[in-house]
Amino acid sequence: MSNRRTFAIISHPDAGKTTLTEKLLLQGGAIHLAGEVKARGQARRARSDWMKIEQQRGISVTSSVMTFERTGADGSVITFNLLDTPGHEDFSEDTYRTLTAVDSAIMVIDAAKGIEPQTRKLFEVCRMRSVPIITFINKVDREGRSPFDLMDEVADALALDVCPMDWPVGMGGLFRGVLDFGTGEISRPEGDSKEFLGKRETAELPADIADEVELARGGYPAFDLAAYRHGDLTPVYFGSALKNFGVAELIDAIANYAPPPRPQPSDAGEISPEGKEVTGFIFKVQANMDPQHRDRIAFMRLVSGTFKRGMKLTPSALGKPIAIHSPILFFAQDREIADSAEPGDIIGIPNHGTLRVGDTLSETNKVRFTGLPNFAPEILRRVALKDPTKTKQLRKALDDLSEEGVIQVFYPEIGGQWIVGVVGQLQLEVLISRLEAEYKVEAVLEASPFDTARWLKGPDAALKAFADINKSNLAKDRDGDPVFMARSAWDVSYQQERNAELVFSTTKER
Repeated sequence: MSNRRTFAIISHPDAGKTTLTEKLLLQGGAIHLAGEVKARGQARRARSDWMKIEQQRGISVTSSVMTFERTGADGSVITFNLLDTPGHEDFSEDTYRTLTAVDSAIMVIDAAKGIEPQTRKLFEVCRMRSVPIITFINKVDREGRSPFDLMDEVADALALDVCPMDWPVGMGGLFRGVLDFGTGEISRPEGDSKEFLGKRETAELPADIADEVELARGGYPAFDLAAYRHGDLTPVYFGSALKNFGVAELIDAIANYAPPPRPQPSDAGEISPEGKEVTGFIFKVQANMDPQHRDRIAFMRLVSGTFKRGMKLTPSALGKPIAIHSPILFFAQDREIADSAEPGDIIGIPNHGTLRVGDTLSETNKVRFTGLPNFAPEILRRVALKDPTKTKQLRKALDDLSEEGVIQVFYPEIGGQWIVGVVGQLQLEVLISRLEAEYKVEAVLEASPFDTARWLKGPDAALKAFADINKSNLAKDRDGDPVFMARSAWDVSYQQERNAELVFSTTKER
């Protein structure tokens, strides 16, 4: 268990997250050719970006899971479970759910761009989850901002203390290498390796750079393992994923500093990874990863116990045990049957709709893990079919994509057109693309009269009285729960004042 490191990689688009993912997998032996994660050419399609729209646009729009192993300095084998998240703020819900399944995260920042305004939502997501973060400032061999400015931006965006673990000796055209504060060694990228330049005390550095290094050494706090694991401090590494420079140090940091599997919250208190009962929760469901087989994979984070292939576990939403005969481990895009798994591991469970996001799986069915909510959508659109005979296919597609978290779907009490809700515009483009590519359904999105949605909670009598008056503004979500479809924020406030017994919630626990 102590040899598991389950972590996510987070960044804004074009910060180099996919390249860094590739180099981490390359060093871990999960892939054997640079370019297998993302490259031109049919034979080397993206390993973590497998959807058609991802390959067309060169962006990640869904979370991927990849496992690799590495032998530590003491000869022990450490298993790394890497979860690659979408880089676009429009998919922050997917990122949030992914962060529930990890114990730490790597934040990747482009040295030239710094922290972009669109990335702020991703940083807010990290703060909400209190996940320990290691910051990797990428592309330091290119023209970029001052290292001090970058450190200040990280501290401001994450509201954390920042601790430099190394320091760039020059930037862009003046880049000489990176100083390791721990060893005092200076090295620089040379192809896919490093060239040792000497010790700080003996290396010939320009006076201004030497002063900068000394200022950085004295001006920032020293690394504190307890503060990092508590989420109060982020260690900052400078490097270049493309040049494979600083990647080994990043893996070492995950191995040496990142926490092993942590306790997970439940309705009965925290569940320790040292517990004997096998428990876990579904944080993601993905349909059609293999379009030829129309597969559906539920991703489970194992929380406690030792899972064995063929075990019977009870999903909380089903209430009766199911045998898990073909659990999957993911090595880049390759899959292997998992004979066993330990706390912290991520396994894929093929199913036909039995398992849903938020489900707890356990041997006794006495525990329910918490902390996997739906969030109120910020954009609502009506869905109109081009071919009205495909209503059944559309319903299945919307249910599937809603379950994945790509969209939320609402079925109005009055009127036949279903409404989809999303956080960002790009999710709508993904919806239309996947409807056509995976379900052979052509649809268009039309303006909705509603601006936002709120889940209704309260006494049955109060809910019925509200429904009698506001039927035209009511809908059901995928679970059949009542939802108030509001035309404006003012509408929400007005109804809250008039219906004190009801709660108009912006979140719903899955």
